[in-house]
Amino acid sequence: MMRSLFSGVAGLQNHQVRMDVVGNNIANVNTTGFKKGRVNFQDLLYQQMSGAARPTEEVGGVNPKEIGLGMSIASIDTIHTQGSLQTTGVGTDLAPRPSSTAPGRRISRSTIPSATSTPSG
Repeated sequence: MMRSLFSGVAGLQNHQVRMDVVGNNIANVNTTGFKKGRVNFQDLLYQQMSGAARPTEEVGGVNPKEIGLGMSIASIDTIHTQGSLQTTGVGTDLAPRPSSTAPGRRISRSTIPSATSTPSG
């Protein structure tokens, strides 16, 4: 009975942390430069009730009997993906574009006005 209660309470506490992270992601959806978070879970512990037995010529093997004691939070990761680009209307603004060879080092030059173009606006 106590194992079941402990497993349920651990699950509820960790679910609350996940809801906090999701709520934080939603609250900051329009914040410039915000990187979303993700919660990863792991098994807390297993209690072995009986061991495994190898197969014999008459009978197959027996798997161990284990009882799980809940789960815990393995990590809260920050997801570093590029957000959507926004047009500023300023011709000299640049936006970094990820590259397969050197992420974050390549610059998009499509927004740089040439010497012969006329400024808009």
